[in-house]
Amino acid sequence: MSNFSERMARRSIGFLVLFLVFIVAGTRPAEARVVRVEVEERTVVNDGESTGPHGRYEVLRGKIYFAFDPAHPRNQAITDLDLAPRNAKGEVEAWTRFVLMQPTVVEMRRGIGLVEVVNRGRPAALRYFNDASAPFDSLATDPDALGDLLLLRQGLTMMWLGWQWDVPHEEGRFRLHVPRASEPDGSLLTGLVRSDWVVEDTAFTLPLSHRDHVAYPPIRFDHPDHLLTVRTGRNAPREVVPRSDWSFGVAEVDSVGTSLQPDSTHIASEKGFRPGRIYELVYRSSKPAVVGLGLAAIRDAVAYLKYDTRSVAPVDRVFGLGISQTGRFLRQFIYDGFNTTEDGRMAFDGMMVLTAGAGRGSFNHRFAQPSRDGHRYSAFAYPTDIFPFSTATQFDSLATQSNGLAAHLESASHMPRTMFINSGYEYYGRAASLIHTTPDGTADVAPLPSERIYHIASAQHVPGSLPEAAAPDSVTFVEAHPVDTRTVYRALLVAMTNWLDHGTPPPPSQYPTVLNDDLVPIENLSFPSIEGVDTPTDVHTAHRMDYGPKWERNRVITQQPPRMGTAFGTRIPQVDSIGNEQGGIRSVFVQAPLATITPWRLRTAAANNTGELADFFGGMIPLPRTPVERERASDPRPAISTLYPARDAYRARVREAADRLIEGGFLLTEDREDEMERAMALWDWIMAP
Repeated sequence: MSNFSERMARRSIGFLVLFLVFIVAGTRPAEARVVRVEVEERTVVNDGESTGPHGRYEVLRGKIYFAFDPAHPRNQAITDLDLAPRNAKGEVEAWTRFVLMQPTVVEMRRGIGLVEVVNRGRPAALRYFNDASAPFDSLATDPDALGDLLLLRQGLTMMWLGWQWDVPHEEGRFRLHVPRASEPDGSLLTGLVRSDWVVEDTAFTLPLSHRDHVAYPPIRFDHPDHLLTVRTGRNAPREVVPRSDWSFGVAEVDSVGTSLQPDSTHIASEKGFRPGRIYELVYRSSKPAVVGLGLAAIRDAVAYLKYDTRSVAPVDRVFGLGISQTGRFLRQFIYDGFNTTEDGRMAFDGMMVLTAGAGRGSFNHRFAQPSRDGHRYSAFAYPTDIFPFSTATQFDSLATQSNGLAAHLESASHMPRTMFINSGYEYYGRAASLIHTTPDGTADVAPLPSERIYHIASAQHVPGSLPEAAAPDSVTFVEAHPVDTRTVYRALLVAMTNWLDHGTPPPPSQYPTVLNDDLVPIENLSFPSIEGVDTPTDVHTAHRMDYGPKWERNRVITQQPPRMGTAFGTRIPQVDSIGNEQGGIRSVFVQAPLATITPWRLRTAAANNTGELADFFGGMIPLPRTPVERERASDPRPAISTLYPARDAYRARVREAADRLIEGGFLLTEDREDEMERAMALWDWIMAP
């Protein structure tokens, strides 16, 4: 019998004793604030066949119900919880649907849970780690939804549930159903909400929401607080758009003209919103959702899996996965102290925080819009990239305050074992350097013993893929990115499970540092001068922000738009002579280069501000193939034929690079051949006549 099954046997005996106690006392277990779990469907996957060393897997689908006591000390961090409606017991309720996967045989379970905090309601773990290609909802019917079974071969119990209240009303999205807050006397609670848009083409209607999410409607159409402004650039002065030029509504354009239909989720203009402009609306709304319940729901779901004797999927340890938005959510989770459960125990034992940069987000304040993020040229000045940035406590001399992500944990022992994994894009577009430097960016700050920091050199925000169009005839910027970051994620996930299960330390942190001169201000970047290729002159910069006097204590924004103060010291990775990033995990495409691979892309096709960064994506500039091409293009980079005399020579270099990654713990042996074949496919693409 395995250690986990022995623990399950002891838990079963304990459950029998507790069950008798609860029958007599007429009460429910107090180990987690999960009121009940309703399993509505239970099916096996993979046609009931074994998925590896941990046997068959099953999928459970249903609903999970929560109750939160506003008076409980460990719920005090939830903004407006005390203003939410309560049930007969004085508790605030919420619920969501969930999906859970686990080995069907108890003795074959590993006892490690993975809770993915789903990005905008959509699971991604199976795509990121299993290379799954079919929709998530087809887990029980389509083998392609399970991919190559890596997560199942690790024996993990996996759970997905809703935490975000405002996800779009689309089939399959996970949503947390939360109450709305009101004034203590029950009257309408109002406040300011902000929306902004970068308009690239002429538009007559703009949505109040971000990415089709649920919007806060205006309290009424004619309220005097509603104000629309327009500006020509990120830091350009705002001009007020006359109230007569816009309204809350939807524009219907036909051959006769433009007509406006009233609508509480859009604004419209008969004159149109001009391309190349940034529009920003501040308006008064009411009935704010208790958004912070998303943090508490994740906390209590983890506590349910680990500590509740009624758990349908008991585990001993749990690690959280957050990607981009939900990586920032996990950083907020730590900062707001949610890794301590209501009864004082540790929630997450580990976390994998992917591509979050230095950000947190709109996850726990009044009128929060969780989808809003912050980039160099979109979603401006929302409370995302705000101090503190590092896990360790630091002093910000300009704001005369000390703070850190872990500063508010009830116990230092409740800091989970954490991997912060960023691509090169996060250094340009998400101020990632601040997680391991001082606030002014002039010195390095070492990670805590319980954390690792990894930088995937030259990678873009999302996993890259090989180009599909034909290779260009001349040296130019190509909007395709060969670095598939998922190979690194897979290796580090296996390392995380072994870190939690056996205490085996994962690979040492790999990131650029000030000390080694491979983390520099953008003006010191030594990017090769390539004819016809423009490079960034600015990066996304975090600022000290003023959201009004109620922000720090009450999480209420009264200053809209916020006042922007002095900037923090953002830096980016230095590059080598080819232009590829240093100081991190260098993929085979960087170690055996055929191109300059950039984690950034410029807005070259935009209506204006074409030198600003585009969100999320990078590109590449293939090396000249021959010395003749190099001379013709006046290219300072070496020609491919001088680096590798033949295709086989290149393949040998790629194999050496792959073996170094395997030795370092950043590539699984089983992924070597696929990674090599992708590199050879890039060779064939570039070297084709």
